[in-house]
Amino acid sequence: MANWKEKYKEDYILMVEAGYIAVNQADEDSAFKLFRAAEQLNTTDQLAKMGIGYLYLHMLDLKNACKVYEEVLEKDPSNEMAKAMLGIALSLDPNMTSKAEKVLHEAHHSKNQAIQTLSDTALDFVNKFIKKAPSPVEGHQKRK
Repeated sequence: MANWKEKYKEDYILMVEAGYIAVNQADEDSAFKLFRAAEQLNTTDQLAKMGIGYLYLHMLDLKNACKVYEEVLEKDPSNEMAKAMLGIALSLDPNMTSKAEKVLHEAHHSKNQAIQTLSDTALDFVNKFIKKAPSPVEGHQKRK
């Protein structure tokens, strides 16, 4: 059993990358299979699991996306990308706005500029579109 893992362990990152490409091409079935196969090759790295969370997020299956990101954070509390992605998934549920903001503020304190930018963008989205209800005038104006 270990022989096939050793033989294909170099393909782990290729399978993960292919999974992300499949997600972006809306091929959920292939993405899920690629991420699960990658998880079998490397049971300690969280990148394939992050891909599954990304897949769920693309499918707007927010409950499962949050579950996956929380599982990643249980194993690796310092995973700042998982924290930012959890904040994004939570922010898409209007009932979870305050929790999303808390998680995104935590992610904002990352030393990684990309994570800071991602969390700032998500916080901006929450403030502009989730927390602000349209006024009666805005709701009935015709768009140009």
